[in-house]
Amino acid sequence: MTTRARERAGPAAAVMLGWVALLWVLEIADAASGNALDTFGVRPREMGELADVLPAAFVHFGFDHLTANTLPLLLLGFLAALRSGLRRFAGVALLIALTSGLGVWLTAPAGSNTAGASGVVFGLFGYLLIRGFIDRKPLDIGLGVLVAAVYGSILWGALPTAGGVSWQGHLFGLVGGVLAAFVFRQRPAGRIPGADARPIP
Repeated sequence: MTTRARERAGPAAAVMLGWVALLWVLEIADAASGNALDTFGVRPREMGELADVLPAAFVHFGFDHLTANTLPLLLLGFLAALRSGLRRFAGVALLIALTSGLGVWLTAPAGSNTAGASGVVFGLFGYLLIRGFIDRKPLDIGLGVLVAAVYGSILWGALPTAGGVSWQGHLFGLVGGVLAAFVFRQRPAGRIPGADARPIP
């Protein structure tokens, strides 16, 4: 591990442990309140529900739901924060959560209520999968291959193959992760975006 990676490892671990801890605290509060926080899920195509697009990623429908998301969120989030740095990671996570939530709002079945961090999990998977190719970094390409080998089977969750599962949130989360890899790609230092070097006549 490089010196830079070692410097990032502690903060990355702290952020993800804090994130997961917050999710568990919220679910305990939700259970204690008779599932009052479930109202922060996204109900599609209702204008007032746009305010819940982001909060929905922090709410779960029971401890089984949260348990299923905890380990992949912790691991994929740590890897993304470690390789990207916390500032870039914050932007990546925000873009993924918004893309997933808006996708649900636009396309989920009428009358449904969608919440949970699984859209973010799918987004982080997509981000880690391709960012090495975009940034042209062999280490990150290798990391993407490893992530694909371990978690590649989750891609089935982005297809409408199971009832009661928000494949829309998964699919748009994945799209958000791919988009984030392009939006937050590392650009060569000192280069002005859109500028081309040409010889002076």
